[in-house]
Amino acid sequence: MKIDDAREVRTTCPYCGVGCGVLAKVAANGEVTVRGDPDHPANLGRLCSKGSALAETIDLDGRLLYPEIHGRRTDWDEALDLVASTFSRTIAEHGPEAVAFYVSGQLLTEDYYVANKLMKGFIGSANIDTNSRLCMASSVAGHRRAFGSDTVPGSYEDLELADLIVLVGSNLAWCHPVLYQRIAAAREKRPDMKVVLVDPRRTMTADIADMHLAIAPDGDVALFTGLLAYLRQHNALDRTYITAHTTGFGQAFFAASALDLAGIAAATGLGEDELVRFYSLFAATANTVTVYSQGVNQSSSGTDKVNAIINCHLATGRIGKPGAGPFSVTGQPNAMGGREVGGLANMLAAHMEIENPEHRDRVQRFWSAPAVAEKPGLKAVEMFQAVADGRIKALWIMATNPVDSMPDADAVEAAIKACPFVVVSDVLAKTDTVRHAHVRLPAAAWGEKDGSVTNSERRISRQRAFLATPGEARADWWIVAEVAKRMGFDEAFSHPSPADIFAEHAALSAFENDGARDFDIGAYAGVDAETYEGLAPFQWPAPSQGSPLWPAGQAGRSERGVQAGHSSASTRFFANGNFYTPDGKARFIPIRPVPQTRTNEKFPLVLNTGRVRDHWHTMTRTGKSQRLSQHLAEPFAEIHPADAQHFGIGDADIVRVSTEHGEVLLRALVTARQRPGSVFVPMHWTDQFSARARVDALVAPITDPISGQPASKNVAARVERFAAVAFGFAVLAERPASIDADYWSLARCAAGWRLELALEADRDWPGFAASLFGADAPGETLAYHDVAGGHYRFARFAGSRLTGALYLAPRPVAVSRGWAVEQLSADHADRRGRLAIVAGRPGGNSVDRGAIVCSCFGVGANQIAEAVRGGCVSVEAIGATLHAGTNCGSCRAEIRTIIEARRLHAAE
Repeated sequence: MKIDDAREVRTTCPYCGVGCGVLAKVAANGEVTVRGDPDHPANLGRLCSKGSALAETIDLDGRLLYPEIHGRRTDWDEALDLVASTFSRTIAEHGPEAVAFYVSGQLLTEDYYVANKLMKGFIGSANIDTNSRLCMASSVAGHRRAFGSDTVPGSYEDLELADLIVLVGSNLAWCHPVLYQRIAAAREKRPDMKVVLVDPRRTMTADIADMHLAIAPDGDVALFTGLLAYLRQHNALDRTYITAHTTGFGQAFFAASALDLAGIAAATGLGEDELVRFYSLFAATANTVTVYSQGVNQSSSGTDKVNAIINCHLATGRIGKPGAGPFSVTGQPNAMGGREVGGLANMLAAHMEIENPEHRDRVQRFWSAPAVAEKPGLKAVEMFQAVADGRIKALWIMATNPVDSMPDADAVEAAIKACPFVVVSDVLAKTDTVRHAHVRLPAAAWGEKDGSVTNSERRISRQRAFLATPGEARADWWIVAEVAKRMGFDEAFSHPSPADIFAEHAALSAFENDGARDFDIGAYAGVDAETYEGLAPFQWPAPSQGSPLWPAGQAGRSERGVQAGHSSASTRFFANGNFYTPDGKARFIPIRPVPQTRTNEKFPLVLNTGRVRDHWHTMTRTGKSQRLSQHLAEPFAEIHPADAQHFGIGDADIVRVSTEHGEVLLRALVTARQRPGSVFVPMHWTDQFSARARVDALVAPITDPISGQPASKNVAARVERFAAVAFGFAVLAERPASIDADYWSLARCAAGWRLELALEADRDWPGFAASLFGADAPGETLAYHDVAGGHYRFARFAGSRLTGALYLAPRPVAVSRGWAVEQLSADHADRRGRLAIVAGRPGGNSVDRGAIVCSCFGVGANQIAEAVRGGCVSVEAIGATLHAGTNCGSCRAEIRTIIEARRLHAAE
């Protein structure tokens, strides 16, 4: 593909489900720059720290560029022939249930569509599931129970129109920063707007919250069933809406009445006064949006949590109206697109039901398929258990890293290693999953891919290529289609382009759609390549003229129609009822809170996993950016001070976190923001970046019985201090070939790498330093040894360039990381400057920025504190002086924390 580098290309961010528009430009010298698209309705020009750094993640370092079989480079024909013949032979010998695809929300809709079509329609099995199972399957199940369809009712603009926003299990400030900034901006304009945060941790999202409910893990069902009972008892129901548009309220209220206020307080860990304040605020505020995310979904009671929330909105008629409704925000850029094409094992394409014989017949006829799978396939956890016990004998993993992201990850890795035939399509040559593949297929990356994605508000946007595809990498849809052809399905998979696939996807959505299905983008069924190239972001439904959904208001399911092929579709569903159930009414789901206590004497703490601000999934993309590694450069365990004291743990100690399934080593972060009795560990670090930090190896394969989503937020664990005799910190110009340490964590930095270390036993420290610096590399090494005190320092120079510095001490090393990193880029011809590096502290006029707070502008905590001392006493003043917080805004809460700390210090 020839890329026109004389213009900015409109594309879409590949990170979270917000679906931000991005303008990407390639200069004549090949340099890529990105900025937020001011015309995209999702972000209106805003980007978070990750989106702002996209241009730093598109290099070819570590790319898988050629097909490989057993580690041997080959050509596409040999690789594809082997995949097709092995899958065909396996099916012939063991049946279609012996093969499986495990796909990803990182795929584009066109990729997803072709993979699902091959598995469900032509192989004849539903054994295709996606890593989206790990983040939003409970929302899908809850929607289908209540609405009869997997329909997200609202739009992002509702977040700006609401008078009350309830954030449940969502650290929006870090996980969906652009939505957080939209809410923050709306609140500045309307100070009476209220925000309630429901989360065990006091996350940075609490910065805009009027009320933080530090709920007990999995206490959400009790909280919202209690709210339903409160609404009934205080005459805060919309009885007209309940009567006209719902069924089952009486049973739901009866179940919700099982606990009185004291019982709810016990189940949630909240005070009765807190509950009454929240309940009364919800009851009194008509324009309420409840935003929920992984803290709700990633639970063994996730589907019940979703329905407990929806029950409260149905009971008050707060759904489908401006500024009102339940709102699931998804974790991946195309989790919604995967739902639309049937990428989950228990769904058919176009939101049709695999259990429904009429739907199966319709899809089979549309595809001219030999057979459509007649029953749901294996969901993600079940799928890898089937790989482990030999039921699945051929597995194709696309664009995801289950060795790190699946629960019971060590068992998943063992299953993949033992599987007779494993294919992995990926971008990188080395991930914890790719290393076990028999066949490795090089896929196109963001910037090279061409297709579409759907965000959390049902808005379909284009991802467009602005870079040439390197080596022999190919689009995922092309790879799958070529295998399908080699399996004998030539005609059905002869797609010339993603535009052709999108047109087929759109046509299927409208095929025999009599208005009983919510997903309809039939207006684009005849889209040609030129129109597809220029496709503007639009929300579905987008039915064709003459459809039962045209205009959408005729069916009563949404407020506005759509001009075929052009403008936005309806922004809201269900304002006038007419749900996708047989009787057109929403269903209240009766729910009784069930205790979810898993701790015991051996494992007395609750482990909660999640994300940090500047990293993404398993760091295959963000790990390439030195800027994104400045904020949090190593894995950590967030522990409350009381728990730290009880277990003899000091701040910055290395700790061992263990469960029945495994153990990890992490840096201790002792903070009162954590709930007592709990520990939080981020899920990003892998064997590529740390020695023993794959936290999902600790998570039990417990799932929600309805959705099959794993419970990653409530795991019984214990924490112990790791008895290290030496702690280390190093900066290195080159990544070391190996690191012989019990604990290590590696992160990119400007001009090289930074490395944290901890060791259980003494070593030959000069030899250890040489192994990190490169034993055979020429240069001069300066050293300082305090044998009695256990302090050792080494610095290696090649000419005037620092190639490595290592600091060792019996306690966590106090050297300023930011200053040390900057020395890799500095000139060190001066002997005194070299000695300052060995001493481990800035000399002369050197400036220590401190820990980086603002990744966008590289502003450190020391700089912010100094500005506060100089009179900057607001976030806005810090922004005017240092620029910190003026781009993506994700750091504004931390800036405010530093300002408050300096203010308290000055008052003492």
